[in-house]
Amino acid sequence: MGIFSFFSKEKKETLDKGLSKTKESVFDKLTRAVAGKSKIDDEVLDNLEEVLITSDVGVETTLKIIKRIEERAQRDKYVNTQELNSILRDEIASLLTENNNVDNEDFSTPESLKPYVIMVVGVNGVGKTTTIGKLAYQFKKAGKKVYLGAADTFRAAAVEQLDIWGGRVGVPVIKQKMGADPASVAFDTLSSAVANDADVVIIDTAGRLHNKINLMNELTKIKNVMKKVVPDAPHEVLLVLDGSTGQNAFEQAKQFTLATEVTAMAITKLDGTAKGGVVIGISDQFKIPVKYIGLGEGIEDMQVFRKKEFVDSLFGKN
Repeated sequence: MGIFSFFSKEKKETLDKGLSKTKESVFDKLTRAVAGKSKIDDEVLDNLEEVLITSDVGVETTLKIIKRIEERAQRDKYVNTQELNSILRDEIASLLTENNNVDNEDFSTPESLKPYVIMVVGVNGVGKTTTIGKLAYQFKKAGKKVYLGAADTFRAAAVEQLDIWGGRVGVPVIKQKMGADPASVAFDTLSSAVANDADVVIIDTAGRLHNKINLMNELTKIKNVMKKVVPDAPHEVLLVLDGSTGQNAFEQAKQFTLATEVTAMAITKLDGTAKGGVVIGISDQFKIPVKYIGLGEGIEDMQVFRKKEFVDSLFGKN
């Protein structure tokens, strides 16, 4: 177990609190789904299917989970409804493992990649800039030297917000005037980061989705310009999604994965919603690892995603 692998009591409490609305909703629905039933039968499975779909797990992923539970019930001959939570935890954790969700270390980056360059994408309003600020804080806390690049030059508010986060965290923010070429900002950021021996660079990008071709071209240009400074950059393309939007987050993931090569996801605002099941569905449908989850407004309320702890928290294991 690495130095950052320990899942502290405080982190578990934050996770439990952040997922409490989803957990309460799921538990209420599960209780009704098994009412009066002693074993898992077709009616229970039909009810469970409804529970998962209405918890924003998504239809396709729900059907996979139901099939797994059905096969397990047949294999074990008699499975009582009291075991349902345990079986759900097992099967969903297994599904997440198959979908490339490897548990991450706490905000670590490969020592061989310096600076480690993260390009952040996502529509406006999902918590993209806030996520960047919180990641910067966590990386700095882990002893990393961090640079931020304000390449969302189409919104003055985005640059200002990133500037505020930079000041709050105590990391430099590289920016240009409003309307400047985003690729130019990325070039300047990486140049400064390399010159100052930075460990991590996080580049914000515009969140416009009204024209996918323009978005694709813009993100490709930013990536190509980055490579002039750091040949293998970006090392990570992080898509930020708002978990509270449920099925709309699926559509955003679809659009961005078509526009650029997304390698990881951060799902935010899970604390204010009963739609936490969206994490499971998005991971399954897009086969892209969920790397971070946002569980509150506080600067500490960004966690690396650990599938076992997430599933245990969601389905009630203490």
